[in-house]
Amino acid sequence: MASTYTLPVQNLIDHLGRLPGIGPRSAQRIAFHLLKLPVDDVQRLTQAITDAKERVRFCSQCFNFAEDDLCPICADPRRDSSVICVVEESRDIIPLERTGEFKGRYHVLLGVMNPIEGIGPDQLKMRELVMRIGSEDVREVIVCTNPNTEGEVTAQYIGRLLKPFDITVTRPASGLPVGGDLEYADELTLGRAITGRRRLDD
Repeated sequence: MASTYTLPVQNLIDHLGRLPGIGPRSAQRIAFHLLKLPVDDVQRLTQAITDAKERVRFCSQCFNFAEDDLCPICADPRRDSSVICVVEESRDIIPLERTGEFKGRYHVLLGVMNPIEGIGPDQLKMRELVMRIGSEDVREVIVCTNPNTEGEVTAQYIGRLLKPFDITVTRPASGLPVGGDLEYADELTLGRAITGRRRLDD
């Protein structure tokens, strides 16, 4: 069936539809909104995307987004380097920081184990996590992957991976909804989950 839109419009909708969480209707709405914006606004948006792509990199220590070699959290000497919180993606750091309960540092896996999609530990920043445990004075690792099937599998793998080290490996306490994502959890629930964390091998 032929498209009812001109080629440039359909091309824009198709590209927007490839973004995570954007379905066909959302892609259409965003495309139509962009087309109605003044040219200056569109140029500022495209410039912001270009600047972010050119200037943002992964932190060399934790793999959070950064402009310099280290992200602001890793570069902050006030953070407790003996406690590392492992998360799936950089976006998971934001709700954890909002709780005000966690004062340590992070390690971003850049994904989660998913055998169906062919994502195993070698495709994640597991090796780098082990290297940090071996080189830094770490006493606890909090595995804060999402409370869904993939997150639980990843957490259990990390628990086994870090077993040879003389450290405590914990998981946030109950209170987070099963199957939910950290980025959607409210600060109070997430803060209590971090405070009441349990050992992963319990």
